[in-house]
Amino acid sequence: MEMPAPDPKILERKPQLLARLRTVLPDDALIHDISETRAYECDALTAYRCPPMVAVLPASTQEVSDVLRICHEEGVPVVPRGSGTSLAGGALPTEDSVILGVARMNDVLETDYDNRIIRVQSGRTNLSVSGAVEERGFFYAPDPSSQLACAIAGNIAMNSGGAHCLKYGVTTNNLLGVTMVMMDGTVVEIGGAHLDAGGLDLLGVICGSEGQLGVVTEATLRILHKPEGARPVLIGFDDNAVAGQCVSDIIKSGILPVAIEFMDRLCIQACENFAHAGYPDCEALLIVEVEGSQAEIDHQLAKIIEIARRHNPVELRESGSAEESAKIWLGRKSAFGAMGQLNDYMCLDGTIPVSELPMVLRRIGEMSKEYGLPVGNVFHAGDGNMHPLILFDANKQGDLEKCEAFGADILRLCVDAGGCLTGEHGVGIEKRDLMLHQYNSEDLETQMAVKDVFDPQWLLNPAKVFPLGSSAQRRSA
Repeated sequence: MEMPAPDPKILERKPQLLARLRTVLPDDALIHDISETRAYECDALTAYRCPPMVAVLPASTQEVSDVLRICHEEGVPVVPRGSGTSLAGGALPTEDSVILGVARMNDVLETDYDNRIIRVQSGRTNLSVSGAVEERGFFYAPDPSSQLACAIAGNIAMNSGGAHCLKYGVTTNNLLGVTMVMMDGTVVEIGGAHLDAGGLDLLGVICGSEGQLGVVTEATLRILHKPEGARPVLIGFDDNAVAGQCVSDIIKSGILPVAIEFMDRLCIQACENFAHAGYPDCEALLIVEVEGSQAEIDHQLAKIIEIARRHNPVELRESGSAEESAKIWLGRKSAFGAMGQLNDYMCLDGTIPVSELPMVLRRIGEMSKEYGLPVGNVFHAGDGNMHPLILFDANKQGDLEKCEAFGADILRLCVDAGGCLTGEHGVGIEKRDLMLHQYNSEDLETQMAVKDVFDPQWLLNPAKVFPLGSSAQRRSA
């Protein structure tokens, strides 16, 4: 994953930059010693590291505006950072950049239960948004596996989803408005506390833009009433492709579960050893959850169980209590940590049509043998958002490169099957050179023309999303 060489002229101006930043930030919000900037050298894609020139931790929209204005005037690249949980290198700095972290911006600014909205600073963690409204019987729907740590800022940047996105949608379906600071320091309000804003869909452009267009400092989010109840069912199969076909049949039946999660044998065993959730010994496991009134739950689960039985499951277990349900989900939510106990791994993120699940899973298994690297599959099967985890040994020469090549082939497979390169992790550096596999040059030119409008000097989040040659030409123009 090549990154651009630092600009020596920018590095030479570091003392001048620090002096100007000290005029708008308190001392403890300005980090520039190499021993401290190493804390920001990577995100959750830890295979790539580069300490930034400076890291700043503003506490308000005004401080973000001041920082960006100064960096714009000095011609210094800025890399926005939420909680650093990006799995695609979305917050990887360059050596001549300023990391702008929003972790200190974590307040709830407004809660309106009558209109079902909450306005928060963008550094607030995903799970704590629900925590702020749960006593009144509300919740925030998007629930990525990293929801305990990930920030709303990053969720907006990558359009994050989660296990329950099948029913409730991803971030863009639950985002009503943002306060955003442009690279020159201009503060803009987009959308707001209403269902739909007039004019161009700028909010749709911002959500999923990966920090390329501006820094989101506040977000107005939709909150929902908690359902009366929810209950999952575990369905085990002796074949991955059969499990994939079962998912397809459930969706085709017209039932809309709140979640359909998939795990294969490698992931099942890792999660069971880690969380002791009582998972069966099988090749593939589905967790299908429905919600509503007791009558609705019973009706939906009866239909799902009927469909599952047509595929000869080796295990079919309906949760009998809230404690058992929590245990089932603990295993799934622990998947990434559990797999990390086996070896180093790279977590991919491609999306495919649900009908193509059997073929794609079969082909991934074949490629695993060809590359000689094991793969654990865990993903949101209901909407075809796959997360293959390729295991490799970071200390073994050539293993990382082999893993990257394998991952690229899986992502190409997703696109060729009618899907796309990312569902919720974003492009970052991980997939930027694959963008031409999904888009032609005219498509990419249109996307880059949008960035030209918001960030003419291409200073925001450099070397991400677009193939490196294209972005380098843009910045030097």
